[in-house]
Amino acid sequence: MNRPTGMKRIWQGAVLLTATLFAGVTTAAGLLTPSDGSLPVLDIRDHRVDVVIEDGYAITRIDQVFHNPHARDLEAQYSFPVPAHGTVVELTMWIDGRPVSGEVLERERARKIYREEKAAGRDAGITEKDKYKTFETRVSPVRAGQDTRVRLVYIQPAEVDTGIGRYVYPLEEGGVDEAKLAFWTANETVTGTFSFDLRLRSAYPVEAVRLPDQPQAVIQPQADGEWSVHLGNTASAATRLSTDEPAGDVQPLAGANAVAHILDKDLVVYWRHQAGLPGSVDLVAHKPEGNNRGTFMMVVTPGDDLQPIQEGRDWVFVVDVSGSMRGKYATLVDGVQRALQKMRGEDRFRIVLFNTGSRELTPGFVSATPDMVAHYSRALVAVSPSNGTNLYAGLEQGLKSLDADRTSALVLVTDGEANVGETRQRSFIELVNRKDVRLFTFVLGNSANRPLLEALAKASNGFAVNISNSDDIVGQLLAATSKVTHEALHGVKIHIDGVKTADLTPGQPGSLYRGQQLVVFGHYWGDGMADVRLSGRISGEDKSYRTRFAFPAVASENPEIERLWAYARVQEAQQDINDFGEDADLKKAIVDLGDEYGLVTDYTAMVVVRDEVFDAQGIKRGNQARLGTEAAARQQRAQRPAVSRTVDRQQPMYRSSRASHSGGGALDAWSLLLLLPLVWLVLYRSHTRADS
Repeated sequence: MNRPTGMKRIWQGAVLLTATLFAGVTTAAGLLTPSDGSLPVLDIRDHRVDVVIEDGYAITRIDQVFHNPHARDLEAQYSFPVPAHGTVVELTMWIDGRPVSGEVLERERARKIYREEKAAGRDAGITEKDKYKTFETRVSPVRAGQDTRVRLVYIQPAEVDTGIGRYVYPLEEGGVDEAKLAFWTANETVTGTFSFDLRLRSAYPVEAVRLPDQPQAVIQPQADGEWSVHLGNTASAATRLSTDEPAGDVQPLAGANAVAHILDKDLVVYWRHQAGLPGSVDLVAHKPEGNNRGTFMMVVTPGDDLQPIQEGRDWVFVVDVSGSMRGKYATLVDGVQRALQKMRGEDRFRIVLFNTGSRELTPGFVSATPDMVAHYSRALVAVSPSNGTNLYAGLEQGLKSLDADRTSALVLVTDGEANVGETRQRSFIELVNRKDVRLFTFVLGNSANRPLLEALAKASNGFAVNISNSDDIVGQLLAATSKVTHEALHGVKIHIDGVKTADLTPGQPGSLYRGQQLVVFGHYWGDGMADVRLSGRISGEDKSYRTRFAFPAVASENPEIERLWAYARVQEAQQDINDFGEDADLKKAIVDLGDEYGLVTDYTAMVVVRDEVFDAQGIKRGNQARLGTEAAARQQRAQRPAVSRTVDRQQPMYRSSRASHSGGGALDAWSLLLLLPLVWLVLYRSHTRADS
């Protein structure tokens, strides 16, 4: 690959593999009951999911019916994993046959109101977020011998990577919360009707839609470029809940032919765009008539102009041999062995072991000859895991002694349960920054410490990809390897002139890798033509892309953009808290955003009570009004075909087509690692930070 004269660019990399599976333990979404049997078990009578993906985001609606077969009233506590970058925006209960939607309050106040209503025997519900792990919904009472109906709605961005879109309906909790596992057991069985319906509305041509490991799914192309997906447990499809259906018009779910369904496996939907589509800039805005300020989401899908990197590698394997690895160690070692066997003769490798401390199994780097690979594979198998987990020490040891004249890859194999030595998130970030590394995070499992891994990626201008156990790992492989093997645009900045903009998030986009989209939220004032420039550095050289398009004076079809902007700001504030510790101003900012935009966050909760209780508590019905506006907009969108949001046709930002999967070719060691059922993190490093 060509580089500027006198500037030698040396790419170095590392991969962090983090297992999130507890040996012999699986947890899933479901109704929680104390493990000691002190309370009888409730039933999930029906579970119906309706998803619409359009205009760059997904809206997921879950309708559930809980049944109490016992002779006394009970409380229902339902748990499900936090979706990637998703937040709950609606909790609706049916009280006296009428739907009542919830309002967001500061968490402790919401809890207090719920406890008071529960103690008084009046209908109430609450949804809270357990950090990055789960959303917890409690409903009281579920009357003896009766049903209680609940609706949850959450919203999240829906990005496309290397021509592949991906949506995950998360059901596997991952089993990382030992205290929760010790106290609760979950009833994840749907005794009545289960259905999952997804509607994809894309103005870009979609060639195919897939659900891995779901051969019974019905996938059909519709008119005007739409696709529908249906999965259910009845002989005939359950009546679908359309996106424009009023909340009170839903009939009780029923399925005489229903077979029990277990909520223990994520549902993953892929869609593939037509190859050869041009790079583009899409703009989705919300600016009601009469408002001077609007909110926008700009999605940049780059053309494929990042060149491949042609260099060999050194490999450093940093392997967790602590006691917590028992039951997982053999699987992880098998993955390391397979990676060693795929190396080329000119490659070299080191193996570092850590538990309460760290030590090297190899005497520095050794050549990847068949004899050396076989010898150290046997030595690795012979190790018996024991003692605690000093993850920091292992990572620190692994980052030492990298040869600046060779491309390097570091593989950290651990279950991520750091319990010895340094455990603070900020310390890990400081370590990575001191070593001048860039991190690429592949997060497997819904309860993995996504905030930590994404924070490390962001701090080093890398990227993060979430991977489900139900994913098509080969598909993820195709998207990820091209990022490791190609140049990247570092130090990305967005410049908008001609229209006033502010409150952009992310404030510092970091880097863009092959096939990766850049999604920017923000506010704008007025309307009219704007000059937009995307800039950065590729292999130390300045690079910029320009276009020109109009921001609309009025836009009313996508009011959800306001919530997406607000939650992106919440995530940035929460990241600062995770890095530097809780800050009163940041906490207040999160509470204020949650309250104004109806978002369940780490510091806010959504509570449902009777209308007269809302009035008595002085709780404004802001979220109720917002839900009405959004329902009207959904109905409007449903009446017409998918609309193109591309705004740079007159002056394209890119002259080349988008990146897509070329397919074929033998798997190298990097590719093999992507096949492992693990959470893993790829770091790569340049000789200098001249391009960032």
